[in-house]
This record gives sequence, structure tokens and C-alpha cells, in this order.
Amino acid sequence: MQYQKIGHTDIEISRIILGCGSFGGIGSAPEFFGQGENEEQSHEILDAAVRLGITTFDTADAYGGGRSETYIGNWLRKCDKIVRNNIVLSSKTYNPMFIGDSKGLSRERISEKIDGTLKRLGIKQLDMYLSHEMDVQITLEETLSCFNDLQINGKISAYGASNISCEQLEKSISICDNLNLHRYEWIQNSMSLLNYREAERILQICSKYGLGFTPYSPLAGGWLTGKYQRDVNYEPGSRMTLRPEPYENYVQHQNSIFDGLNSMKKISKERFGDISIAGLSLAWLLSDCRITGIVIGPRKPEHLKPIEEALNIHLNETDRIDLANLFPVL
Repeated sequence: MQYQKIGHTDIEISRIILGCGSFGGIGSAPEFFGQGENEEQSHEILDAAVRLGITTFDTADAYGGGRSETYIGNWLRKCDKIVRNNIVLSSKTYNPMFIGDSKGLSRERISEKIDGTLKRLGIKQLDMYLSHEMDVQITLEETLSCFNDLQINGKISAYGASNISCEQLEKSISICDNLNLHRYEWIQNSMSLLNYREAERILQICSKYGLGFTPYSPLAGGWLTGKYQRDVNYEPGSRMTLRPEPYENYVQHQNSIFDGLNSMKKISKERFGDISIAGLSLAWLLSDCRITGIVIGPRKPEHLKPIEEALNIHLNETDRIDLANLFPVL
């Protein structure tokens, strides 16, 4: 495993971050609360991740309606002190935790939700806290000041933002400088071989200000694993059957994507000993030194295998360019 400090902090994370969005649900969607992995299955994935050297877990208060945080907290209580002390926890807030719950990033709501997160995880201080989405109904000044106060008061060690635009990030940095607030220390947006061009702009800003970057969906919802085939129905229980909306753009360009995947298999066999498409896709991200860590959301312990492949190969700049050029501009 590889490890790296994030932003300007002393927080050292594993470059593979375990995404826990399927623990007790399917992401933040209330209609799927209680589905996904149950607590026993979630603990098996956590155990397997730790054996691989993963120390950093990514969750959110709305994942499974609080179940994800609860499962992680219960798992931590079973661990010995050495394991617990090595774990870095990251959680997020914005989305409703139950039908009828509020959403957003007001000072009042964040202050309430962080207490619930700490209680469910069984900790006094959260290592990393993110806004899950940006709240256009609340001023950035209010949100940033609240996160800053949580850090000063010791409830969180550092904070960041997920699903933020370049304009919002630049404005947030300016506000923090003007008000003498702690800045975001890292950004967590979607990035993979299928949608890296938009993320590239954010990466450039992060590099400029020394911020970390921890992309999620590095396998594009399964499109970069080979699980979806041309002219074959989607596998029951897959993201494309449960929650296809985020991937509609891939469906529209599926022929070009499938052509790219076939070419990717040839490159893998010729240059890297025929490792999996998923492993090569992860290695492509890890080979970018600007990326602090990538968030992987396995549904089973065996889904961690591509991580081992990715950590054991090296991509040069020619490899990176050749792989990127296989797919359409999305």
C-alpha cells in the first residue's frame, strides 16, 4: 500500500480509500436505505481492506440513512487499539438522512449533523469532514465559517468539499483568505478514464494551492471493470439496474466505450502481463502524483483484487496518454 499526507495537514491517508457508500444502502438514496451490504458483510469488507493495508474509510451521514457510519463504528469497537489508532475516518454531510429530513449546509444543520456522525462512529473527533454537495441556498461564508469553527473546537481535524465546481472552489479559497479561515484541504470529485477532462481543471486548482484530491467513482460505476458487455442486459443488482441516472452519458456513448475497452485489453496484455481492466484503470489514476488517494467502493472482499494489481505496476507518460486516448471526450 502507498500512503500520503493530504493537503497541508499531518493526516496520512492510504492512497486507496475504502468507499463505504453501499453499507446499509445504495449511496444516499432513501429508497435504498436498508439494502446494500448488511452489517456482517460490511465488516468482512472492512477486515479485507485492513489486511490489504487500507487505513482510510470514506462514508457519509446519509449513506444507508446512518447505517454506514453505525456499521463502521461497531466494527471499530471490535478492533484492537493498534488497528483503531491507524484508521483515518472521513465522512460527509448535505443529503437527507431519512424521508422528510432537511438537506443543505447551513450552520445549524452542519452543527447538528456532525454530532450524530461522531456518535455513530463512536469517536470524539473526526479526521476528515466534507460537504457532500454544494448548497446554493446558503452563502459560502456561512458554510465555511461553520466548518472552520468545528475545526477550532476540535470536532474535526480538517475539512474538504465534494462535487464542487472550479468557480466555487476559487471563490471558497478567496473567502477563507479574506476572513482568515482554515481552507479546504482536499477536494473529492468524480474522476476516471471516462471523465477525467472535467476533473483536470479542478486538479490544476488543487495543485496551485497545495490541496489534496481524492476522486471517487474511479471505475465509472463498473464501466471500467468489463462487467458490462455490448448488447448484453445489465447484471441484476448492478448500479445500472439500481441507479443508472449518473451513467446515462456512458450509455449514449457505449459503442465508443466498448471499442476503447477492447483496445485497453490489448494494451494490458502487450505491456502489463494481462492485468484486469479495473486494475489498469486504477493504476492510471495512481500514476498521477497530484492525486492523493482514490475512493474504491467494493461490494465484496474479492472486489479488492484490482487494487493489488494497480499497486504492483508502473505506468509511464506514454502509457497514460495512450490509455486516455482510447475513449471519447465525455
